[in-house]
Amino acid sequence: MRVITGTARGRKLCEPKDMSVRPTTDMVKEAIFSVVQFDVPGRRVLDLFAGTGQLGIEAISRGARECVFVDNSAASIALVKKNLEICKMQAPVIRADALSFLQGGGKFDLVFVDPPYHAGLYDKVLQTLFSFDMLSKGGIILVESMCGEPMPEPVPPYVFGKSYRYGKISLTTYRRQAI
Repeated sequence: MRVITGTARGRKLCEPKDMSVRPTTDMVKEAIFSVVQFDVPGRRVLDLFAGTGQLGIEAISRGARECVFVDNSAASIALVKKNLEICKMQAPVIRADALSFLQGGGKFDLVFVDPPYHAGLYDKVLQTLFSFDMLSKGGIILVESMCGEPMPEPVPPYVFGKSYRYGKISLTTYRRQAI
């Protein structure tokens, strides 16, 4: 697991010691940043279910103004902090339940949602993001899931963006209309 490009390009990130965290594969990470490449510089990013922190770290490396890392696992929080240190980055790292955090986390321009597969969290998390209107105008939510996992219908001013498939992984985007 390495940072693909930007200020921390090539830095090797620490990986989990067990299977309790499922890091995004390099192929999927490259696909994610192909989708949002022009939406990262200068933006405020949320890495929800941060795990290793690699998506948020990649965003900072590519010029994000700030990234907030949220996970409820103490081991994941320690891993994110270690990876930020390796990349010589500073960022808020918060140990919290995702749904609790979303009720008061402020506005973001880009949100990465990658909960544990088969945990039944997609609908709850996305509905909370929509109802608390967590995105700035024109903001993007990018969801990583297993192919075939049903995604909830957006609530205006949110709309579906595009969906992409990479092997068994699906990436779904939602956008907040700039109205």
